[in-house]
Amino acid sequence: MKLIIRNLSRETTEAALKSLFEAHGAVQSCNLVMDKETGKSKGFGFVEMPKATDAKAAMKTLNATQVDGCEIRVKKAEPKPKK
Repeated sequence: MKLIIRNLSRETTEAALKSLFEAHGAVQSCNLVMDKETGKSKGFGFVEMPKATDAKAAMKTLNATQVDGCEIRVKKAEPKPKK
């Protein structure tokens, strides 16, 4: 299951995000969305977890928690609409 994490601090790293979610189960992939011009985080990212039960537990536990001074929002990522 793919999750979107919003309202991340610009200082949060992919490694920190991955370890946060690994406490709830295996993490298949983790990536922050970066600004192409500045190379800095745009404040959101995606985490993919192979087990839906682990992803749901992580979503429930981590949504609205403080990470690097920001209250993050975690929810299921919706597939991109096809053009």
